[in-house]
Amino acid sequence: MKVTRLPRDPGPAAWNCLLEEAPPAVEVERNLTADWIVVGAGFAGLAAARRLSQLCPTDRIVVLEARRVAEGPAGRNSGFMIDLPHDLASQDYGGVLDHDAALTADNRHAIRFAADMAGDFGLPEEAFDARGKINAAATQKGQEHNRSFAQHLEAMGEGHEFLDAQQMRQLTGTDYYRGGLFTKGTVVLQPAMFVRGVAAGLALNRVQVFENSPVIALDRDGDWIATTPKGKVIAPKVILAVNGHLNSFGFAQNHLMHVFTYASMTRELSSDEVRRLAGAPAWGVTPADPLGTTVRRINGVGGSRIVIRNRFTFDPSMEVSDEKLARIVRTHDRSFAARFPMLKGVQMAYRWGGRLCLSRNNVNLVGEVDTNLYTACCQNGLGTTRGTLSGLLAAELATDTRSERLQRAVNSDSPKRLPPAPIAKIGADAVLKWQEFRAGAEL
Repeated sequence: MKVTRLPRDPGPAAWNCLLEEAPPAVEVERNLTADWIVVGAGFAGLAAARRLSQLCPTDRIVVLEARRVAEGPAGRNSGFMIDLPHDLASQDYGGVLDHDAALTADNRHAIRFAADMAGDFGLPEEAFDARGKINAAATQKGQEHNRSFAQHLEAMGEGHEFLDAQQMRQLTGTDYYRGGLFTKGTVVLQPAMFVRGVAAGLALNRVQVFENSPVIALDRDGDWIATTPKGKVIAPKVILAVNGHLNSFGFAQNHLMHVFTYASMTRELSSDEVRRLAGAPAWGVTPADPLGTTVRRINGVGGSRIVIRNRFTFDPSMEVSDEKLARIVRTHDRSFAARFPMLKGVQMAYRWGGRLCLSRNNVNLVGEVDTNLYTACCQNGLGTTRGTLSGLLAAELATDTRSERLQRAVNSDSPKRLPPAPIAKIGADAVLKWQEFRAGAEL
């Protein structure tokens, strides 16, 4: 199969820009043989490689990344590894009770797996911080969303804590929020620091990670042959951990929705600006309304900064122009100004977009799509958690390592087929605009 598109992401990967320059990339420059090929070095691909290294400790494992590690979606997200239900298509993140209980158990398994990697590879707390998260409500409607979600959590037997406006002000330094809903199971990442650290740790544990080595063709002649611009890798088994770019390999056509979301990060705040802002030195809130604004204050490598994330666009081409990015992120300036009037004049240093892959029925795609060709794709907006889970489960499927968790994944429904392209585009755009309008001040 000839790969029809290669990854293209708008704007810089800001989290990665804060870190020291990575060592020079090691590229595929000749023909190699291996026991396993993992395509993609995001959360799914790195989890798959890690699990394979545990299950097949003497096998040769090659990871092929189209760009540099952390330049793609894995280094572009908001950095929340969420354990609880987080359905972006719902009104309050929740769904059917039994399904959500199983989903939460699976998510926590993925988080423990990621925690083990962070510990084994000596990652700093900034990369992997188990501090929990807050759903922040700016409006009465947001408060109602939080109460509805809290009722769902109570039915699940999950603990939570309501925060009032004063507690939110003490945390964030702003009086923008009326309240919040705290849950303790989320891990907050510096995503680029995490994936770069995991990739480096794997490279010291017999896994070869090749960057700037996109797969431009994938063929099978007994073994699988992954062709890159400068060489080939040949192996009996392949795991595709490419999320929405599964379509580019010819699979799940017209079943995956390609969505971009957008973020901006300020320049480093001065000591006077930090004093004016007050609040905790580092925190993060997700919006009570799924289409509202995620906000983080970071304080580590790169200094003290604010990150704003909002807006979604449906882009079946999996590409967004620089002009579209520039239009979209104007919303971030309004959201920032509304929340932080004490920081008037603080400019954004980075603006970027990142790809999401969704299915209409909110399911992942873990399975065998051809002989010895496996997928760990379609993360439905939770690339950190669901990507990690999909990757490790794909490795277990490929090695016939059975579990109830894996059985649940392979027995799940397939992604529902999308309407014809023009109808899907019109419908998705209309739904997103309406839901963003309804989000009101939560945006």
